[in-house]
Amino acid sequence: MYAFIEGRVCDKSGGSLILQTGGVGYLLTCSQTTLQAAPAVGETMRCLTYFSVREDAVELFGFATAEEKNLFLRLIGVSGVGPKMALSILGSMPTHDLQVAILMDDVQALCRAPGVGKKTAQRITLELRDKITQVEASLTRPDTAVSAPAAADSVSEAMEALIALGYTAAEARGALSQIKDRNASADELVTRALRSMATL
Repeated sequence: MYAFIEGRVCDKSGGSLILQTGGVGYLLTCSQTTLQAAPAVGETMRCLTYFSVREDAVELFGFATAEEKNLFLRLIGVSGVGPKMALSILGSMPTHDLQVAILMDDVQALCRAPGVGKKTAQRITLELRDKITQVEASLTRPDTAVSAPAAADSVSEAMEALIALGYTAAEARGALSQIKDRNASADELVTRALRSMATL
């Protein structure tokens, strides 16, 4: 119904943002990420929106970026994840980090979001990891327009190499998720992953 709303920021607190345009103040429920990205009160902002109509509520959700909105839509498509939980997850970490956590089956990272338990986190990674590509995750990483795609390619190559060696996708993800240096080469990632799995 609404693709976006552009107007003057009247308030941004308590998990919501009020944008005034055409004499109307629109109340947008937002993640902490979007609230932090919003300009100061009195300044103009364009906010992407999602209009939700349920039996018990009619709400308008706002997003600072298309990446955040797209990830929100994917999250609410997961069984047991509603709009409020999706916003909680989006506000718990940068969009790029969230996508990488899903790709790498990093359940612990997802559980840091308020209200997200282990079973829900596992369901999110299970249902979304095949819908988020390495390239998509790399494109949302700020200030890494050159290095991020290369890093994503290295992780992808390392995953393929580990699977070719006989490890399952879950085992490969688990081992690679423990490696902090995302700029390492594919060969180095494979070596470090093999070392970590050998110690288990």
